[in-house]
Amino acid sequence: MAKQITYRRVYEETAPKDGKRVLVDRVWPRGMRKEDAHLDEWLRNVAPSSELRKWYGHEPSRFTEFRRRYLAELRDAGHREAAEHLRDLAAHDKLMLLTATKDVDHSQAAVLAEWLTKSR
Repeated sequence: MAKQITYRRVYEETAPKDGKRVLVDRVWPRGMRKEDAHLDEWLRNVAPSSELRKWYGHEPSRFTEFRRRYLAELRDAGHREAAEHLRDLAAHDKLMLLTATKDVDHSQAAVLAEWLTKSR
């Protein structure tokens, strides 16, 4: 049975229906205390590389190319272990991918949710 994979901002309220809460950002969210995040895991290594993140700059016009480059990064050695771990979590639990990004629909969390859904 396929588990539900959703995403949202880490700053939003937690809910019992969240399932496993996983932060998928490389850097810690500004102004967020660790105990307030209510995370099950922080997977820094599944986040886009610093170079890709800086190039993208959260410009929606670059999202298609960001998505392409990020999906390629998920296959490289630096991301593979974390990506497989995330895939394993998604196979066994409801999963909430969290990011500090304001535009969550143009974020790595959105790309990961789609990737995890299609790769099952």
